[in-house]
Parts: sequence; structure tokens; C-alpha cells
Amino acid sequence: MRWTLLAVGIVAAMGAAALTAAEDAAPLSARLAVTLGDFRALYGFPGATAAIVLPNGTLATAATGLADVESGRAMTPDTPMLAASVGKSFVAATALALETDGVLARDHLAAVYLGDRDWFARLPNHDTMTVRDLLHHTAGLPDHVHMAPFAAEMATRVAAGADSLSPETAIDFVLDVEALFPAGSGWSYTDTGYLLLGLVIEEVTGRSYYDLAAERLLDPLGLHATAPSDRRALPGLAVGYTAADNLFGMPPRTLDEAGQLVWDPATEWTGGGLVSTSPDLARWGHLLFRGEAMATPYLDRLLDGVAVSADAPGIRYGAGVAIYDDTLRGVVWGHGGWIPGYVSSLRYYADHGVTVSFQINTDIGIVDDSTDLVPALEAALADLAIAHVGGESQVKP
Repeated sequence: MRWTLLAVGIVAAMGAAALTAAEDAAPLSARLAVTLGDFRALYGFPGATAAIVLPNGTLATAATGLADVESGRAMTPDTPMLAASVGKSFVAATALALETDGVLARDHLAAVYLGDRDWFARLPNHDTMTVRDLLHHTAGLPDHVHMAPFAAEMATRVAAGADSLSPETAIDFVLDVEALFPAGSGWSYTDTGYLLLGLVIEEVTGRSYYDLAAERLLDPLGLHATAPSDRRALPGLAVGYTAADNLFGMPPRTLDEAGQLVWDPATEWTGGGLVSTSPDLARWGHLLFRGEAMATPYLDRLLDGVAVSADAPGIRYGAGVAIYDDTLRGVVWGHGGWIPGYVSSLRYYADHGVTVSFQINTDIGIVDDSTDLVPALEAALADLAIAHVGGESQVKP
């Protein structure tokens, strides 16, 4: 009986806490919805979702506009979209978990793990780049995604309805190409390096990266709306809209009439490789950047950043995370993402303990920087979250 009464008390306490959290989230969610709607009216994007996690874990969510303009399907806070390069934070966290286990080391040469591949010696800096270089984009590798031959191959595959490129086929585009700089001496963002990191992860474990990410991160953290974007059919996915003259020759609407992607997103793999929602991304950021995503300490390694440019020493890149040391809102950690038809943002405002994420189902005008939509929305949502926790005075004028 005593245990029964205790259980009832625990359930009642949990219910009261959930009610308090819901009451705290409701006004913030309402303001969040207004802000999203105002931005949609100003910038004209089809739809968007956003989420804020407060320091106590309270989650506020909102959505605006349409997930499918042609059918009139409304966007909801739980509508999934491709998360793009935000997924690199999951890849890096998986690598750090494996380092904790002692099965790989950041300071080891990548050749220790991949040197027996017949193509490896044709990589730029193949004999000098380390796992740390792959994590931090300091390997001196070009980015295959922004190479003209890759764009042409993608356009051909989209037109033919072909399957995805394998990671090693994507890496082929940088073979025998000159290094951008000696490994470890500079910084240049490269999806190619993260494909190599994915191969390292699978080499040392003998297991699928996606299985490892689910086992170590997604399932234990309850991120049930986050899954591999390894197929064309992704249930409930918002339609992505892209410019008619886009780089990869895709139609403006990236889903067909059956609701499947017109291209195979498995090509992205560990360059990002996840479908998710704004609430799940915000939960992930809340746990990751508070040091709660794994049982053993990792924040020092996650935030061990390198400067992205000599002209911007306050902007660094850690292990799958961008680090802004001095902004109007204090220290900021996070990652952005672009993939045809979708844009995502995840930001943790360390001085205030709030996490903000959003997703938009178009990349029109965003990839070419012809609008300030992303930074403007990031700033507006950050100010909304910080004000809610009483930090208005901490936002620099």
C-alpha cells in the first residue's frame, strides 16, 4: 500500500509539473505563432515551424502557413522537414561517444581507419588529416556539394529518377583535387569530410551510423520525430519549394503527387541525413548543449572550437557545432542547415539557457543570401525567448 500511495504521489506530482509547464508554454507559444505569422507576411515563404525550450525544459511550439501550397495542407508544429546540416551535430556526438568508448581517437590520422580503401591515397591531405580535422572542417578538403561536376551528376540523376549516390561515389568528386590548405592550418566547410567521418564511425564499429545514432541518441533522448532521411518516402513531410533555376535541376516542388521526394535524400548521409521537427531539434539542442545528451562528459570536446577565419576570431567551429563567442545575445552555440527546398536553424543561447529552432519549407532567396530572413528570424525568436525568462536587460543594445 505504501508503494502504491508513493506511486500515486509521484504521478500526481508529475501531472502538476506537466500542467505548470503547459501553462508556462501557452502564452509563449501564442507569441511565437504571432512572430512566425508576421515573418511569413513580410517574407512570403510557404510555411514554417518553430520551437523554444526554456531553461526548465518547458517547450513552446508554433507553426504558420502551409506544408503543401497546392493541396492547402496546413503546417503544424509537428510537421517534419529535412533537417539538413543540423544533422552534423548528431554525427559529431556519435563520434565523441565512440571516443569515450575508446574505439576511435580525434588525434588519430583518418588513414588509421580508412587507409586501406583503394581510393583513400587520392584524397587531398590523405596522409596528414586527422579525425579532429574531419570534425572541425580543418582537413583542407573541397566540398563536393558545391562542385560543378557533382551538381551536373545530381541534375542527371534527378531527371532520370535515379537512386542516391553512395558515400564513396560522392567522395569520388574530390579525388585527385588539390587540397585547399595543409590539414589543420585553415578552415573550410565540407560535407565531404563528414562523409569520411561517417565511414570512420562505421569502420570502427562494424555497424550502421543510423543504427548507432538511434541507439545512443534518438531513442534514449525520446527524439521520436527524428529519423534517417534515407528514402524518398518520408511520412508527413512538408513539401519543399525551390527556385526553378536551382543548382541540381529539381522541379520547384520537391515532392511528387504521391508525396515522395523527387530525389533520393540518402545521398546526404552523414553530411546531415535526418528528417526532424522543430520541437525535436529544440529538445536535442537543449540536451546537447547542457551536457545532458550522454552519460559521460563531452562538452569540452564538443566546444573545442577553431576559428573559421582570421578576420572573425569570435566565430569558431567545434565538433559539429558553430560557436559565436560574442553576440548581442551573448554566447551562442548551434548549427544551420540547407538542403533543396528546406532551411533549418538550431541555436542555444548559453548566457540565458534557452534553445530556439525553426524550419522553413523553401530555400528560395535564402541560399543566395538575397534576403536576411534567417538571421532576422533567429534574432526575433531569440529575443522572444530571452524576454520570456526575464533576460531583456541582458540583450545588448
